[in-house]
Amino acid sequence: MPTDRAAEVLAHALDAAPTLGAGRLICIDGPAGAGKTTLAASLVGLTGAQVLHADELLEGWGGLPRLGATIEAVLRPLAAGQPSQWRRWDWHADGWAETHPITPAPVLVIDGVGSGAAAYDELITTLVWVEAPLEVRRARALARDGDDFAPHWEQWAADEAALHARERTRERADLVYSTNA
Repeated sequence: MPTDRAAEVLAHALDAAPTLGAGRLICIDGPAGAGKTTLAASLVGLTGAQVLHADELLEGWGGLPRLGATIEAVLRPLAAGQPSQWRRWDWHADGWAETHPITPAPVLVIDGVGSGAAAYDELITTLVWVEAPLEVRRARALARDGDDFAPHWEQWAADEAALHARERTRERADLVYSTNA
């Protein structure tokens, strides 16, 4: 199923005019544990596209409100056809780590909570919203991140719900998918 959805997302993006310079930007947003990274991996498998994971750009557990500005700073040079860079957040060291270069490409995929911010909406070719029931998402997230995520789950869920409501991310999405199992 993820491959079918990835093919649909890719077709949507390729049917649209480039929005990120000469390339296309696919943002896969939605709450934690919904299946965003699985869809992004399927897209990369189909296209070989570059992928940025929003959780590597977050400044820790409280970084969600600033994520849009961080992503926008990475995207603006790419939109002008110039190379850019991003700095990885080291969750274990609780601080910024190494910087990574990124060059303009035919397709860039950004997946993660808050990846589809309205501030750079004109650069997004295809905005995908992925959702699942709360209990399914929680089980997935805790299975994936375990004890690291467990003490933060309640606050994170509240923060992401506030962000998505403010950004109207689901309402702005071009494609909406539900992953229930």
